[in-house]
Amino acid sequence: MEKKDLRIVFMGTPEFAVGSLQRLVENGYNVVAVVTQPDKPVGRHGSVLRPSPVKEYALAHNLPVLQPVKMKDEQFLEELRSYNADLQVVVAFRMLPEVVWAMPRFGTFNVHAALLPDYRGAAPINWAVINGETRTGVTTFFLDHDIDTGRIIAQREFPIPDDADVEYVYDGLMQLGAELCIDTVDLVLSTDGDVPSQPQQESEAHHVAPKIFKETCAIDFSLSARRIYDFVRGLSPVPGAWCMLTPRDAQAKAQVLKVYKAAKTGESSNGVEVGTLKAENRRLLVATVDEWLELVELQPAGKKRMAARDYLNGFQHPEDFLLK
Repeated sequence: MEKKDLRIVFMGTPEFAVGSLQRLVENGYNVVAVVTQPDKPVGRHGSVLRPSPVKEYALAHNLPVLQPVKMKDEQFLEELRSYNADLQVVVAFRMLPEVVWAMPRFGTFNVHAALLPDYRGAAPINWAVINGETRTGVTTFFLDHDIDTGRIIAQREFPIPDDADVEYVYDGLMQLGAELCIDTVDLVLSTDGDVPSQPQQESEAHHVAPKIFKETCAIDFSLSARRIYDFVRGLSPVPGAWCMLTPRDAQAKAQVLKVYKAAKTGESSNGVEVGTLKAENRRLLVATVDEWLELVELQPAGKKRMAARDYLNGFQHPEDFLLK
């Protein structure tokens, strides 16, 4: 089978998925339609609808776009069938019912931003960094009934430097995922759909990667400096780790403080109350359970992200506050 003969329906929503879709389109694969989430209401009153990055790319390249609210809606299923896809490719989308993933004759494969079976779930990149992993990767696998559990087609590893944040890993995996996506489609072509694959080994599923909510992003300063350092970079720049800047004077009001970048100091904080702040040589330090941690970039409530040294210009007495 030639590239032009393999009819592909692509499914995805965020920027991460655009990398794979772009690679397919630019390399002449026959993407016959794109499925993405409905436009998202934004603005104070939700009166403005914002299309997904995948939709924007698809429309710019004259690709038909389907935006079902419910994946089992009969009208959507009828329209999806009309494209007579041989293969469906899913990147950062949503859980699909069997009636959708079993529709093409060659099945549906997913590009997942982790080395499955580890880090199944909605936020694998964040959790890999939060947990201090030194490597992650991408996996292509065939969809089946349970989320992220299908037969593995191929995997590629990606190193995580100790100072890397989520943005760095996200960008790297987006490109690596796009490469693996193309390689997997080529494998479908070369085998006429009879793609070799392996079942996932449950004994290797050490971590999960659930969706991240605002409450998930609260910093716990009773943890070690190392764990807080990884936690901050695992949520930077989006959605951002946060804590409460709490005056020791109970009469004053606590404020939210976002932390985008931290640095390990190796300086012991034994005997110091957890969350204690101090300024030292134009650096802002906070006491954790074992060491002082430097806060390098942060965002006070109602202000822009800034370097801690600039924040200290208007924050004269950090010792009067605790971070909680």
